[in-house]
Amino acid sequence: MSETKPKTSVMIERRSNTALRALIDAMLERVREAQRNSGAWSPEERRSAEQDLAAIMERVRQEATKPVPPGAPHVPQRPRNP
Repeated sequence: MSETKPKTSVMIERRSNTALRALIDAMLERVREAQRNSGAWSPEERRSAEQDLAAIMERVRQEATKPVPPGAPHVPQRPRNP
């Protein structure tokens, strides 16, 4: 018999904003790609990769800061570390 674990606010948040999750996943993939290939890129390829990552980061910022539509479920904020 399997035990079901309670959903944490982090799990709920990830499922409630799928657009933001997809952008963050894309951003992380680009960061990982940059880490793997950073030594092999020409200066032009590096500039292009940095511009691409900056564009994705801007889209993440826009998605993360856009207003929550009325009636959307409230997701509690995680406490910040002091």
